[in-house]
Amino acid sequence: MKNQIELSITPDEINLPGILSLKSSQELKLENEKISAVIPLRKSIDARSKHIVFRILVDVYIDEKPEEKKTIKYNPVTDVKKVIIVGFGPAGMFAALKLIELGIKPIIVERGKDVQERRRDIRAIQQDHIVNPDSNYCFGEGGAGAYSDGKLYTRSTKRGDITKILDILIQHGADAEIAVDTHPHIGSNKLPKIVAAIRQTILDNGGEIHFNSRVEDFLLIDRKITGVRINTRQEIFGDAVILATGHSARDIYYLLHKKKIRIDPKPFAMGVRIEHPQALINEIRYHTKETHPNLPAAGYTLVTEVEDRGVYSFCMCPGGIIVPAATAPEEIVVNGMSLSKRNSPFANSGFVVEVTKQEWTKFEKYQPFAALLLQEELEQKAFLLANETQSAPAQRVTDFVAEKVSSSLPKCSYIPGLTSAPLHKELPSFIALRLRKALFNFDRKMHGYYTEDAVLVGVETRTSSPIRIPRDRETLMHPEIVGFFPCGEGAGYAGGIISAAIDGENCAVAAERFLR
Repeated sequence: MKNQIELSITPDEINLPGILSLKSSQELKLENEKISAVIPLRKSIDARSKHIVFRILVDVYIDEKPEEKKTIKYNPVTDVKKVIIVGFGPAGMFAALKLIELGIKPIIVERGKDVQERRRDIRAIQQDHIVNPDSNYCFGEGGAGAYSDGKLYTRSTKRGDITKILDILIQHGADAEIAVDTHPHIGSNKLPKIVAAIRQTILDNGGEIHFNSRVEDFLLIDRKITGVRINTRQEIFGDAVILATGHSARDIYYLLHKKKIRIDPKPFAMGVRIEHPQALINEIRYHTKETHPNLPAAGYTLVTEVEDRGVYSFCMCPGGIIVPAATAPEEIVVNGMSLSKRNSPFANSGFVVEVTKQEWTKFEKYQPFAALLLQEELEQKAFLLANETQSAPAQRVTDFVAEKVSSSLPKCSYIPGLTSAPLHKELPSFIALRLRKALFNFDRKMHGYYTEDAVLVGVETRTSSPIRIPRDRETLMHPEIVGFFPCGEGAGYAGGIISAAIDGENCAVAAERFLR
């Protein structure tokens, strides 16, 4: 017999041995010995009052054992059917795994380096302000997610099997807790090993992976894609192509346009990173300065509307750091990440404003790149404000509102350093105005959020792709190119690791259906 119940457990109790079984027996009013197993399904923190509790949804098994969870078995594939996957981020990885499940050989082409080799180039950005356009926080094995935290929350619950995606990550080394936590998180220190394990599964079962292989042309015959050309000369052929290049591969958008393959501008969001002391966020969220050692670094999600535009927190990183996410030498882009323990003394989040067609009209004659050019303009301006280094332009929150340059800046997690800059004047007015008003709206929701101890760091521009590559709703294939499947964040159909992974699986299924 199985019962599903929700337990309330205090921070003092949460790590006690056997606490789930004990609480379940009390809730169900039966002897503890009758409980065969308690399986957690979902865990969250309820901090709405001063009496904070963990709420845990569990399946309680009485006089019977739960079924063992089955792992996915991958079998070696042959060369009979081959699908080229361009990009080896979450969408490309899970597309490759799904193709192997379906008996089709994936041939992965990745412009960057493997996840271990990427470390050197990431260190070069942090310490020497040198950006490698093919290997950075966005490009390389694992994509943007590998060194940008590994947050696994998604609202894309109807697009695919989220549980399966989490199970595959666990099968390759992720902590089993990600299957339970309401906002699961892996951490940038643990992700590289998981990514490498997925790579090994693909190679062990007959897949091919080509690193340091930038796609420079798509091979077409009568509007049917037959392969790709990489590194000027080498041609790779396949029966279909899944394009999973992520939201920052601008050269791919220009190549598609050059090949007369339709792409469209799309709304996205831009703004800054906002960073607070983590202790302050803990105090606001947990209602006390004395945080319990069993409570994690507190996070938040904030959203408001200012003058018909959404303004919201994005990719919030409790106990995290701000990182340089530029993909070209003469630009600044910032992002956030956390290690698995989330033990940095800082909390940062994207703080962004919706960008629509109305804002990119100045670039209208350059369509379909108007939205992308607006994004690019802001990143290059930030680089100039930082004296042509990766020391990001920054301003105290209170000075931003008062419209004055900060004479000093708070301590910040951003390793390349900060340069004081008048963001209130240098950000586009439609962004600066709305951020200013949103700060007070957010402070009403989280009193203390507006403080001189918080700093704005510019610029956060890569929230999503400013380009959408169209595809048929049923076949997931580009309406003009046979056998071509735009996929993931870069195509405009995902917004994070899980949604990209799901879209990768869906495109693999669509490719298999096309080949069949």
